[in-house]
Order: sequence, then C-alpha cells, then structure tokens
Amino acid sequence: FSFRKLWAFTGPGFLMSIAYLDPGNIESDLQSGAVAGFKLLWVLMLATIIGLLLQRLAARLGVVTGLHLAEVCNRQYQKVPRIILWLMVELAIIGSDMQEVIGSAIAINLLSVGKIPLWGGVLITIADTFVFLFLDKYGLRKLEAFFGFLITIMALTFGYEYITVKPDQEKLLQGLFIPYCQNCGTPQLEQAVGIVGAVIMPHNMYLHSALVKSRQVNRANKREVREANKYFFIESCIALFVSFIINIFVVTVFAEAFFEKTNADVSTVCMNASSPHSSLFPSNNETLKVDIYKGGVVLGCYFGPAALYIWAIGILAAGQSSTMTGTYSGQFVMEGFLNLRWSRFARVLLTRSIAITPTLLVAIFQDVEHLTGMNDFLNVLMSLQLPFALIPVLTFTSLPSVMNDFANGL
Repeated sequence: FSFRKLWAFTGPGFLMSIAYLDPGNIESDLQSGAVAGFKLLWVLMLATIIGLLLQRLAARLGVVTGLHLAEVCNRQYQKVPRIILWLMVELAIIGSDMQEVIGSAIAINLLSVGKIPLWGGVLITIADTFVFLFLDKYGLRKLEAFFGFLITIMALTFGYEYITVKPDQEKLLQGLFIPYCQNCGTPQLEQAVGIVGAVIMPHNMYLHSALVKSRQVNRANKREVREANKYFFIESCIALFVSFIINIFVVTVFAEAFFEKTNADVSTVCMNASSPHSSLFPSNNETLKVDIYKGGVVLGCYFGPAALYIWAIGILAAGQSSTMTGTYSGQFVMEGFLNLRWSRFARVLLTRSIAITPTLLVAIFQDVEHLTGMNDFLNVLMSLQLPFALIPVLTFTSLPSVMNDFANGL
C-alpha cells in the first residue's frame, strides 16, 4: 500500500460522492429526521453501503475495459434498448438538475433575506454554466480540488448545525445499528423509500465509470489493473464515508430538534424570535412538515440567525457542486450512447434549459412549498430510473466476454 499512489488515484470518487450530497439528499435527510426521528438511520447506512458496492462495479468496468458504461451499452445492446436506456438516463439527469436548481434558488433566497425572489434565484443558477466552463479549462485535477473545497464547506456548515443542536448520541447509535422502526406508519415508510431514491443516483454509475478513465492504467498488465481497482475502491470508501457523515449530521439535527414538534410549537418560537418567516407556520396542532426552505427557517428560529445563514451556505454548496457533476454525467452519456460530441457549452445549455423551464414556472406562479414539493416527486423519479442503470452495471461486470479475468462471477 502506498499513500502516494492513493493520492494519484484520488479525485473520481469524490466527484462521484457529490451525488450523495445534492439538495434532494439533504431534503430527504431532514424530512426523515423530522418524520421518523433517529429510526431510519440504518436505512441511510444500508443505502450508502449498497451505493458503494454499485459504484465499485461501475469503476471496475471503466478500469478494466477502458470504456465507460454508456460506451459499453452502445456496443452490447441493439438500437431500441440502447435508445430507451439513453432516454431514461437523460430523464434522471434532468430530474437531478432540477433538484440542484431548486436547492440553489432557495439558498440564494435565504441568504438575501428574501430580497432575491425564488424565480431570481432560478435565473442566477444559469451562471453555473459559465462557472463550470471556466473551471473546466484548468483541467480535471483542479476541478477535483474545487469539488473537495465544496465538500469541505458542506462538512463545516452541517457540522456546525450538529454541534449547535447536540443530538442524543445513544439514540444515534441505536438508529444506525438496530434495524427497527417502532410505531412507524405510511409517512415513515415513504421516507425510507425516499432515502434509497435520493442516495443511489442512476446517472452516477455512468459518471463514475467514465471518471476513472482520467487515470493512466496499462490494461495489458493485470497487476496494474488490479492495483487501480484497489485504490479506486479505497478512495470511494473514504469519499462515501465523508458523505455519509454529512448526511448523518442533517438527519440527526432534525431528529433531535424537530421530531414530533407541531406547527404551533414552531410558530410560538419564531414569533418570540421576531422571525420574518413566522407566517410560514400556522398555529395549529398538526405535526410540523419541513423542507429545505422551512428547515433553514426553523433552525434560525431555534438557534439564531447564524444557524439559518450557515444552513443556506451548505445548501448552496450542495447545489453548485452537484450541478457540475450532472453536467459531466450528461456529457458522457450523450457521447457514449449516441457517439454525439457536442461542446460542453452546448450540452450544459441544453440540459439546464430543460431543467430550468418547469422550475422557473413553479417559482413564478406558485409558492416555495410547491417548489420544494417537487423534490419529493423527483426522488421518486430517481427510484424509478434505478433499474436502467443497475441492470447494465450488474450484467456487464459479470460477463467474462466484457471483463476478462475481472468478471465478478455472480
């Protein structure tokens, strides 16, 4: 084992792990904490472990064959299934892009104390296109460093919330390692399914299998291939462990502070804190329902304005970073399935336009609850798209004709 070699292979796994930290994930985390307390932490852990195993297979496919998943699909499948697969993956990418636009717009609205309306935040996210293209000129290694910086911001911001709220550590460990859900009903079951859909992103398999190609590996030398597989797996373990810890921060903060709280409880605290957002919570005894927007507001009411702004910075970092990985995924998928090589500028402009249009309409004509409510629908969409990525990954990595001596044999 060599730390120098591990450093050389470090990068693709952290870019891949961004999909485990996008605004859709954060929303799923906070809702599961508010709805089920600590009881669904074990679902989050199992989903992350399954995600790691699938990412390992995707990375191995890229290392062994020198082709990413979309390219292998292009070679192995007939025209009709190939086009169906491409359309399904594009749908998943657009859905993910919409979540990132929603998260960024809400973060901008919170940071500006409501002075920038939601539709204004949606329009500002168009600038992501130019940020991405600017960074891309400086090479993948510098882009990987920038992603590392954004992940650090998320760890610090959500870590601050965790330290401020001080969740019960005994309940945290019990929720992680004892698979139970006492007194759970339909809302808790829905959150459990939502966690799986938010954590395991279908287009992430295509992304990871392509990113590992950025490292030079002599595929004629089995020892080098085996070594590359080892270091990419170690890096993926570290990256997903970091993302898992950040997800735990969010779930436990809302489990500790807002589980079984009513609208009236929160409304009283917000009015006492002179929050400008008090009107969001009617004075009734219905159980509190939170989303990315309300989550920031209630943190501000209970723990001071700093908690609100730090939360918004974390959401903004999540939205910005996942925007760029979604762009990369779209590029690889389009090139692999269609042999169509567009400029990154054209590619980003197309997917961003498709994602922004419905989001902008909702932001203009509806309120923030309808905007954040779209995230729940989009998480379900991700769950429905999963088979279109999992079946090719599991199939190809088990075929000796594709993987040679590195087929998994299952």
